[in-house]
Amino acid sequence: MVRRMRILTGLQPSGKLHVGNYFGAMEPAVRLQEQGEAFYFIADYHAMTSSQDPVALRENVRELAIDFLACGLDPEKAVFFRQSAVPEVNELAWILSTLCPMGLLEKCHSYKDKVAKGISPNHALFAYPALMAADILLYDSNLVPVGKDQKQHLEVTRDLAVKLNEAYGEGTATLPDAIIREDTAVVPGTDGQKMSKSYHNTLPIFGEEKALKKLIMKEIVTDSTPLEDPKPIENSTILGLYKLFATPEAYQLLVDQHLSGGFGYGHFKKDLAEAYWNYFAPMRARREEITADPGYVDAVLKRGAERAREEASKVLTRVRKAVGLV
Repeated sequence: MVRRMRILTGLQPSGKLHVGNYFGAMEPAVRLQEQGEAFYFIADYHAMTSSQDPVALRENVRELAIDFLACGLDPEKAVFFRQSAVPEVNELAWILSTLCPMGLLEKCHSYKDKVAKGISPNHALFAYPALMAADILLYDSNLVPVGKDQKQHLEVTRDLAVKLNEAYGEGTATLPDAIIREDTAVVPGTDGQKMSKSYHNTLPIFGEEKALKKLIMKEIVTDSTPLEDPKPIENSTILGLYKLFATPEAYQLLVDQHLSGGFGYGHFKKDLAEAYWNYFAPMRARREEITADPGYVDAVLKRGAERAREEASKVLTRVRKAVGLV
């Protein structure tokens, strides 16, 4: 019997989920759970590379679980679990580390970018791609939806899978492919850079209406073009975000208003805030239902971890035999 295509993705519980998380990973993951055998996990080990607050970690894990379920993840269609509930991932990460050249990690842009932004460099942050490779290879994943910024890490995973197969025999590891939505591969933050918690430029998915709309009105950076003049549309943060939430017709209208002049940035921000708020309305309603049943999330994660460990143990047993540990 041929196994269905296996899809895997993970999200870090490092704070409130934002629009970049949603369009870069969550929305594609929700669509893909209809198309294959989906394994989706909360990357709590990865979150420890930048924070050592146990109370915040527990809270963030739970909030992420609620948010992902509210955004459409169906535990009847996808295996949903905490990364740390599957300890096999650490053993596979160590095995991969024995094959991972230092130069491969030194080339990774994400590590350099985070250190440049002031995040304290540590071994876990540097070795992050090796653990990510273990996350993917542990489930014989075929497809991995990732943001454009994670494409390089997926290439590291493929390199390590090839090295494992070359060293210990073909079939030891499954070679995964990335799925990257080019139209939303990089979601702009309020300052025009890539939206990221590290850059403090995010728009949360959930929150109070007044606070979220105020964030757009206050934080999105614009230039000083006079109201009566046409506004630039290239690299426009407002348009880049609005395109995610609005219909093609509404988006084109906002582009035309930029080009015609006579409209100020305040007008555009109000349109953006309204579209942003309305887009996530169904998710907010679902989130309220989930929060009203505290035991539901625990039960979902427990079932998911049991199923994930079943698959992980099969792969790790195969790898341990291949490398000579058994």
